[in-house]
Amino acid sequence: MADWRPSLIVSDIDGTLLGPDEVITDATLAELGRWAEAGVPLLLATGRPPRWMLGIREQLGSGLAVCCNGAVLLDLEPFTVLDEHPVGTDVLREVTGELRRREPGTWFAVEYGDQFRHEPVYQPRWDVDAPGVSVATLEEMVAQPVAKLLARHEDVPRDVFVEMVAEIVGDTATVTNSSTDALAEISARGVTKATGLARVAAERGLGPADVVYFGDMPNDLAAFDWVREGGGRAVAMANAHPDVLAAATDVTDAHTADGVAVFLASLHR
Repeated sequence: MADWRPSLIVSDIDGTLLGPDEVITDATLAELGRWAEAGVPLLLATGRPPRWMLGIREQLGSGLAVCCNGAVLLDLEPFTVLDEHPVGTDVLREVTGELRRREPGTWFAVEYGDQFRHEPVYQPRWDVDAPGVSVATLEEMVAQPVAKLLARHEDVPRDVFVEMVAEIVGDTATVTNSSTDALAEISARGVTKATGLARVAAERGLGPADVVYFGDMPNDLAAFDWVREGGGRAVAMANAHPDVLAAATDVTDAHTADGVAVFLASLHR
């Protein structure tokens, strides 16, 4: 692997590419620019919905982003959704009904891409009073397909809650987590960052062996597995979740210390 070079750079955003101030540092932008000049583009892979990507577009200008944990492919420059894999209404009703029955303290929200709806008792940590955010009943929220279903609990520890949700949901949908809160992110069955990444890579004639992937949270694990098992590099940030660190082929510096740039620069040497 000493002479290995990627043909595609893929990075998570929060806790990975961004610093705590939501800014991509000049050092990281410069390093990404050097690779772009050499014909190696950046693909973003994030749990963020498209409506959270405007600030990223301002910093990067253009590029593709796999959003909503693989459910949406966004072209940043025209800000156009190119592809969607939503959760259907039958699955939404089944999943929310069973979760509410088994754990009545679970509250729900949904992402429609540019809109966010949540139950009155659901306590959003972000987007409070933001455009496109409103309160709705569960019945209203599951009446149309969604990019992502969110289940939150205020009293159960994060990992315990996410594991419980995954057990209840089973193979009906895909469950992951990218937050320090007890927040389960539910996508359509089989939809992950890995499936979104794989589609983009295949369109370029690339496979996992051509990819370096940077991540920090459990919603990066499917992509880590796809890249690692195919001979690429799955790089965990020093600040990553323990499960991500355990699944990595490499570990770089924290997101507060330009870890993405540090690792990419090491491949020049």
